[in-house]
Amino acid sequence: MCIRDRYMGELKRPGMSTREELVFMAKISEQTERFEDMIDYIKKIVANNADLSVEERNLLSVAYKNSVGSRRTAWRALRSIEQKEEAKGSKHLNLLREYKKKIEAELNSICQDILNLLDASLIKSASNNEGKVFFLKMKGDYFRYISEFAQGEQLSRASENALQAYKAASEAATKDLKTTDPIRLGLALNFSVFYYEVMNEPTKACSMAKQAFDDAIADIEHLDEDKYKDSTTIMQLIRDNLTLWTSELENEEGNDAGNVENL
Repeated sequence: MCIRDRYMGELKRPGMSTREELVFMAKISEQTERFEDMIDYIKKIVANNADLSVEERNLLSVAYKNSVGSRRTAWRALRSIEQKEEAKGSKHLNLLREYKKKIEAELNSICQDILNLLDASLIKSASNNEGKVFFLKMKGDYFRYISEFAQGEQLSRASENALQAYKAASEAATKDLKTTDPIRLGLALNFSVFYYEVMNEPTKACSMAKQAFDDAIADIEHLDEDKYKDSTTIMQLIRDNLTLWTSELENEEGNDAGNVENL
């Protein structure tokens, strides 16, 4: 028996799955909102070959986005409740804070999981510049998510790591991707949110968002038809943030509640 036949036989053993089957089950997990299962299927694909197709790359993003997204929402709600309970001297503050720590531990675990995957295989295995920018952006995003709840030295490390990842992604995007490319636009959107929320540099955030929007508008006639919807949607999100931030700067009032991002 040749090596290839033996390998294919191994894949068909009980408990083993082909790449096509793993992709199928990842989609089923998404449809049934079983995002932790979806992560498991995608990680098996990565273990077999870290150079993901566009479809597989998007499935990876959706899996982690939804898994971490529900917990980010829960953490923000708990933070708001904590502030209210603290103001009225609630006797249940310790219970609330312990529960918030539980959510933070889950967030940290998921973020570290994808960050390890990105560093160990995904970034270096990307076969094209579009994939490299996509994964570097993800690295920046998940360090940014950690910075949302981290404190002290962990916050400093997460912020610096996010900054370096976003910068590397931006350099590659500027060099290799069109100004209207949805990945480049999504990067500009999230990088500007990082400057506004984490670095507390609203002027820099506005400048970055405006530059990305203006550059895309200038090249809008050359926008690829298959990317039109994604690109224009992100451009609208960038403009929404820019409008909000500019208004806040004029009024000298800070409020991050309305910020939007392209997860």
